[in-house]
Amino acid sequence: MLTFIGLGLWDERSVTVEGREALRSADRVFAEFYTSRLAGTTVEELETHHGIDIEVRDRAGVERDPEPILDAAADGEVAFCTAGDTMISTTHVDLRVRAAERGIDTRVIHGITAQSAASSLTGLQNYRFGKAVTLPFEYAHGAEGTPQSVIDGIEANRERGLHTLVYLDIKVAGSSPAGPAEGEADEFMTADHAAAALARDWDEDAVGVAVARAGSPEPVVAADTLAALAERDFGDPLHMLVVPGELHHLEVEALAALAGCPRDALPAVE
Repeated sequence: MLTFIGLGLWDERSVTVEGREALRSADRVFAEFYTSRLAGTTVEELETHHGIDIEVRDRAGVERDPEPILDAAADGEVAFCTAGDTMISTTHVDLRVRAAERGIDTRVIHGITAQSAASSLTGLQNYRFGKAVTLPFEYAHGAEGTPQSVIDGIEANRERGLHTLVYLDIKVAGSSPAGPAEGEADEFMTADHAAAALARDWDEDAVGVAVARAGSPEPVVAADTLAALAERDFGDPLHMLVVPGELHHLEVEALAALAGCPRDALPAVE
């Protein structure tokens, strides 16, 4: 059996009770933290809290060389863990398909997702979100400025009146084939960095909503124009940015009351 477990959004306690029980009963536990991270804990704290040993796999160890995971699952009970919900990334779907093709039983134990947290924390209605986009670091996509695909995605959603969740880039140290360079550290794009990029390359007067440390005891949610958000500091990772589309009157009230959005930045809604 290969059990995919979403660990939730913040720390070692964010996993569901069902997920915790599956972790503790597994013969081996694998995890990857290149698609997302639990910013409120470490691998060592996860191991201590749940009384387990975790074998962390890098991107190549999941996508190019999944055989150690699959071989272990063919002979025993194996857990594969990720931050958030475990089936958000296509690489995890691919691993599950590979297991099925080998006749290995699989199951999924869901965790809280960044997308559901973005809706819950901002007060923006979840069914009014369109396709999400990912904003990469400028150096990572080989061109200057914001990728046109990101802008096109936001505009396509707004044409339909829909909100856009902008996932912000994570660069894990040692993720290149050559391994980590000397002094290399993980990089996490911040909401102010993302707001500055969109203000510069798209629309500085559009409203954005920064969400920092979703799932933590004290998340930060702040709404304002993109130009204004670009001047703020939202603290430690992880961050997200939401670009609202057409707003329902209750969403307008939520952004003002829950995210501190200035009234003059919000559209008038009858």
